[in-house]
Amino acid sequence: MDIIEHKSGCCDSDNPEKAEVDAILAKYIGEKWTLIPILQEIQNLYNYLPKDVLEYVAIQTGIPIADIYGVVTFYSLFHLNPRGRNIIRVCQGTACHICSGKTILETVEKELGVKTGNATADLRFTLETVVCVGACGLAPVMQVNEETYGRLTADRVAEILQKYQ
Repeated sequence: MDIIEHKSGCCDSDNPEKAEVDAILAKYIGEKWTLIPILQEIQNLYNYLPKDVLEYVAIQTGIPIADIYGVVTFYSLFHLNPRGRNIIRVCQGTACHICSGKTILETVEKELGVKTGNATADLRFTLETVVCVGACGLAPVMQVNEETYGRLTADRVAEILQKYQ
């Protein structure tokens, strides 16, 4: 695989992450249907998919950038924006909605100073909503990473978030 130097960002020749991206791409030389595994590995490296890296992948693989974006935007597991170290998911399903799930979401947004779908400036948290976490009996529910917090009240939110500071 010939490496084509990219004008800026991750894939500058003096950037150490370029070697990691090249190593990921090298694993899949000559194999078909490898875009998704390539994107997964790159996302694991950066915690999201930077635009300049996607452009570099397009150049190196010969896959049109439009096709790459088509895959990235189709699958919810891919992220085009930086994500925080801690992922907060506030349930907005029926049971949580009835039990003040919206209030919990608004409280988290206020505590973090971000709207749903965004990361805090320090990349400690990303805030997302989900339709259901499968804990309807504990409504309203919020997850931080893999930890589930149920029967929430707005006054407990700050205490929970403090654990992840």
